Amino acid sequence: MYNLAHKSAHAARAAKRMAAGMATAAPRIGDTKVAMSAFEKDAFINYQRIEDNLAVVRNRLKRPLTLSEKVVYGHLDDPHGQDINRGVSYLKLRPDRVACQDATAQMALLQFMSAGMDTAAVPTTVHCDHLIEAQIGGVKDLQRAIQTNKEVYDFLATATAKYGLGFWKPGSGIIHQILLENYAFPGGMMIGTDSHTPNAGGLGMVACGVGGADAVDVMAGIPWELKCPKVIGVNLTGKIGGWTTPKDVILKVAGILTVKGGTGAIVEYKGPGVESLSCTGMATICNMGAEIGATTSLFPFNRRMVDYLQATKRSDIANYAKAFAHNLQADEAAEYDEHIEINLSELEPHINGPFTPDLATPISKFASEAKKNGWPEEVKVGLIGSCTNSSYEDMTRSASIVKQAADRGIDFKSKFTVTPGSEQVRATIARDGLIDSFEGAGAIVLANACGPCIGQWDRQDVKKGEVNSIVTSYNRNFTGRNDANPATHAFVASPDITTALAFAGRLSFNPLTDELIGSDGKPFKFSDPSGNELPPRGYDPGEDTFQPPPQDRASVQVAIDPKSDRLQVLTPFKPWDGKTPSDLPVLIKVKGKCTTDHISAGGPWLKYRGHLENISQNCLIGAINAENGEANKIKNQITGEYDGVPQTAAYYRERGIKWVVIGDHNYGEGSSREHAALEPRFLGGLAIIVRSFARIHETNLKKQGMLALTFADPADYDKVRPDDKVDILGLESFAPGKNLTLLAKHADGTQEKFPLAHSFNEGQIEWFKAGSALNLMAAKAKSA
Repeated sequence: MYNLAHKSAHAARAAKRMAAGMATAAPRIGDTKVAMSAFEKDAFINYQRIEDNLAVVRNRLKRPLTLSEKVVYGHLDDPHGQDINRGVSYLKLRPDRVACQDATAQMALLQFMSAGMDTAAVPTTVHCDHLIEAQIGGVKDLQRAIQTNKEVYDFLATATAKYGLGFWKPGSGIIHQILLENYAFPGGMMIGTDSHTPNAGGLGMVACGVGGADAVDVMAGIPWELKCPKVIGVNLTGKIGGWTTPKDVILKVAGILTVKGGTGAIVEYKGPGVESLSCTGMATICNMGAEIGATTSLFPFNRRMVDYLQATKRSDIANYAKAFAHNLQADEAAEYDEHIEINLSELEPHINGPFTPDLATPISKFASEAKKNGWPEEVKVGLIGSCTNSSYEDMTRSASIVKQAADRGIDFKSKFTVTPGSEQVRATIARDGLIDSFEGAGAIVLANACGPCIGQWDRQDVKKGEVNSIVTSYNRNFTGRNDANPATHAFVASPDITTALAFAGRLSFNPLTDELIGSDGKPFKFSDPSGNELPPRGYDPGEDTFQPPPQDRASVQVAIDPKSDRLQVLTPFKPWDGKTPSDLPVLIKVKGKCTTDHISAGGPWLKYRGHLENISQNCLIGAINAENGEANKIKNQITGEYDGVPQTAAYYRERGIKWVVIGDHNYGEGSSREHAALEPRFLGGLAIIVRSFARIHETNLKKQGMLALTFADPADYDKVRPDDKVDILGLESFAPGKNLTLLAKHADGTQEKFPLAHSFNEGQIEWFKAGSALNLMAAKAKSA
């Protein structure tokens, strides 16, 4: 961390001048104006607000603050009146900026258009990265995507131009890499409509994944609401090296905390070990913090961030952050709600999975675990890149392994793909010869986009249902996530381990200890990978893919074809009718893990993200029905026949029958996917009642006017039957902290009552009554 002795010396000199009668106004951090980015010359970093807010908060709390508290409380809308109680209070915050990826931006912009504003209140960008399908290679895949998605891209290009937003065209790169390269800054706060927005924590920014409705609030100038996060401290000691990478830190943490262990908390990394991590390595760790349910993850300001800011032509921001360094690290003796210790010198490379990102296995034990569990031994495909691991450092380390293999005449045994994270990374590794090295070894270099990480993969080497293994440097490996094949065993590792396993072609290979046979017939063992944290010759920006908003926006017409099957103007949801909901059928009682992939599948459905009616045809089709153990097969309680989930839900809706879903633990984990909340609402759902929620999904449901409720006693989940009809009692006196009641009417004529807890505050209750947060916003805009 930075030596702050200069700050004390400056204060001493100022006191001396005062004593000598040379009284002058003390300089303020806000006296210096530094633009947030090269693209927004009139939007400045607001360190003064943080400074002023913290003066108030410190006086109120009278205790040391963690780094995350400094940044979060530094963005409070009302530091004087805001209740601040970690894990309890709802904070109203003023983020510095908003970011949206193309799949979620469609719905966010459609909602913003409904809010009746002509300009976004904060700097906002849209990034085209999710709709490009990986098939044969980067150039041709990009060309095909531009043709296939033309009407969506035209809508995004015209809507961003109309409302004053920055637009990153297809081919620019993955949203999180673009944000790190251009927009993230130490001490800032950003919300993004993608769950891996915390990637920017690698530059000391509090960056949170949210639903589109939250983004619309901030774009409309309304404070963003967040339950005051708890803080989990991860103290890093030792020094990273050898085959161990920053990715292994978060793979280890995921194994400790599990997929729900970070819910409601910010994970704050600290300790002397931080200095051995590159800035992009810290971003990798923060990025995958989404897999443990964390609100976000964060690193303290340090010299590696300075190096990265300078390399990306933001020296002015680096210097400004140096002057503000006292508020960009935790106070001494700051208290954490939970604490984890990791010695980087002792940390092994890990491989996590299959089917869940928190099943963590050190490389020394992985071969035996694979054999014991019967995981398919052959590695069919190795895939590196994605928003998590596509930095220049990642690419050079992987390329060093490729070179070692090439020198010994060893070819890939598995198929191998490389996804550059941005046009800047792609152009730089092309200039430096890395792409030639990868392709020379038989790799396919994909477009600068999400691709297989989010299911945009036209995979041809195995048939659906064929059991197989793949290894990726991605972040998420839920069932069917990458290739829509539920039999694919997907394992998550560092790019280094992924590359080595692709050369071996088998899960049982440990590159730290095992040997391969070179073309000369002699044994060969990989040496430790090596790479460059930053390109020695600087970054090559590549093709200019940014579209700034035009000076004259009044004449811009937003492109939406009324006949489109991909874009649909939104119709407001109906407000609550004020009546006690009664005789509601249980649409489905979901058994076990139910992620946003289960609720609103990705892959081929991504093309409908701007058309609520069409995409609702995937609602809950991946959820397992507790009645029969099958997916997308539920009983219609009116007809007695079995049908798909969306078809049955639509049947109820068309007859004016509201319904509920019963769910298990951590319901809605995974992506920030707002459609997972919009679709049940569109199809007539009233309530989702579960053992527990993942944070983002619970908020998304509330925003859309749905009742997000939990069993006060989680064991009551087992007592609700799939063929029950239910009443929800107590809504006439719906209030914060006051339980509702579920009256379950069983088919045999018996009844049971179960208390239902909720986390609604007064404002969120108004969303429910109005029919959605957007309805309430529009109503207030009309009355203003």
